[in-house]
Amino acid sequence: MRRKTSLMIVGALGFAMTLAACGDDSDSGDSGSGSGNSGGGDAAGKIGVILPDTESSVRWESADRPALEAAFKDAGVDYDIQNAEGDAEKMTQIADTMIGNGVTVLAIVNLDSESGAAIEEKAASQGVKTIDYDRLTLGGSADYYVSFDNTKVGELQGQGLADCLGDKDANIVYLNGSPTDNNATLFADGAHSVLDSMSNYKVVGEQAVPDWDNEQAATIFQQLYTAADGKVDGVLAANDGLGGAAIGVLEGNGQAGKVPVTGQDATVEGLQNVLAGTQCMTVYKSAKLEAGALADAAIALVNGDDADTTGTTEDSEGGRDVPSILLDPVSITKDNVGDVISDGGQKFEDVCTGDYASLCSDAGITG
Repeated sequence: MRRKTSLMIVGALGFAMTLAACGDDSDSGDSGSGSGNSGGGDAAGKIGVILPDTESSVRWESADRPALEAAFKDAGVDYDIQNAEGDAEKMTQIADTMIGNGVTVLAIVNLDSESGAAIEEKAASQGVKTIDYDRLTLGGSADYYVSFDNTKVGELQGQGLADCLGDKDANIVYLNGSPTDNNATLFADGAHSVLDSMSNYKVVGEQAVPDWDNEQAATIFQQLYTAADGKVDGVLAANDGLGGAAIGVLEGNGQAGKVPVTGQDATVEGLQNVLAGTQCMTVYKSAKLEAGALADAAIALVNGDDADTTGTTEDSEGGRDVPSILLDPVSITKDNVGDVISDGGQKFEDVCTGDYASLCSDAGITG
């Protein structure tokens, strides 16, 4: 997957654009389990957002949902946010219901490109604008794509692992994300672009983890670890959940803290592992920033305007360049874990609890 290079660095995006009153309040009735509404908005339209699951990462419900709700409420726009719980058929049903209930803009985090493209085609046939949130739908028809620069995420992971391994010869295992997630491909591409040029590193195992499932990740990593006769010096794990699964296997073999492991999402567990030294680094992607970018784009569409973009992203299957808003991720090590907390990415009391309180203190992190 190649990405157009005509990108600008995105500064701190606000939660949402300020809207002028546009007539009567829109319908704010109950829209189903897991939904949220503004209680009557100022914009003459309604925004639907479908999150993917609660298993691949805790971020969707703990970070993205509250950030999106805050952005939409701040803008006074009517909205409905639901979660597909990892079920593509359920996501399709939710989309159909949202379209039937009058959403004018629909944002999805697809579970796979095929089902995502079908949802977007149905929405377009009903005059509903669509946005790919976080994951690009290959072969889809989204009007915009809002995400972080996912190739750069992989580059940060690759460089982070290299920084932790140093110049020594090392055997590396890649624990990649779901093969149905285009982001996982970009993460792996970015990491390989950094590590493959370093001749002292050798890849001794690499496998994708279906649906980002952490239990499967533990089984897969155990198999890769065994196949390498335990001669694994570093693990390029695509997110904190997969990294935690690898760390669990390493702990069982007395190697936790001795073998650097990467991650992504700056979850509570990931940050705690970084503080404890069992995880080398993670990548922080501010949910507040990404939700703000989505809200700005969605509200622009509700108002009949074009969204401000930073460039385009190539959809190789669809043969088109998708107008995009791409944000910059941040590498997090023990030295700057506190930046995630100060930015509101995680709460001090969640990270710096129990045995981690002293580690936070040692790292200069205060509540």
